Amino acid sequence: MQSNPPREPSLEPGTNPHPMTTAPASSTHFDPQTLGADRSAKWEQAETFEAFLPTAEANADVWNHGWERARIPDAIQARADAIPGEWKLLVLSADWCGDAANSIPPLARLAERTEGLELRLLERDEHLDLMDEHLTDGKRAFPVVILLDAEGKERGWWGSRPADLAAWVKSEGMKMESGPRYREVRKWYVRDRGLSTFHEVLTMLEHASGSRHVV
Repeated sequence: MQSNPPREPSLEPGTNPHPMTTAPASSTHFDPQTLGADRSAKWEQAETFEAFLPTAEANADVWNHGWERARIPDAIQARADAIPGEWKLLVLSADWCGDAANSIPPLARLAERTEGLELRLLERDEHLDLMDEHLTDGKRAFPVVILLDAEGKERGWWGSRPADLAAWVKSEGMKMESGPRYREVRKWYVRDRGLSTFHEVLTMLEHASGSRHVV
């Protein structure tokens, strides 16, 4: 069955790349059931992206390519630099997850270059207790990026795909066989270059910190 591919993202950073879709503005969640939960013990168990990367076997080329080729637009970096305080991004992931391999390396690069922002990863299947508190449509979809404040308290979470891509997969994408659908998803990530993930995660940070992004 033929299906329309997801729209190409805008190259202008910090904007919704698909303004004509009916998708939500973000895949961010501020769940009253998890807000304020102490995740400091989980954070201490997590590993840095640099420690994780050499161990990635599945999708190793995607993980490494995404890390090596990640570029942070000036407007995105300026937004990140303007966020006050110290923040942590705790990621539930796995090397075999295609969405994680595409979205997490650029986000890790942004964290590396931003003072006051740190990213670490947990193996999803080893932390199903945490996974089950962050379900998407009742499913263990990931990656999940959990935002923690300086004290390790949860302030929000994002996952598992940028909103517009998630909306396409749920509608047009479901009309395709899994192979062609994955190829379209992969092409979307390549064109997007992390911009949608940057925008949505930064919006979450801005909300949690009380800062505001001026377009």
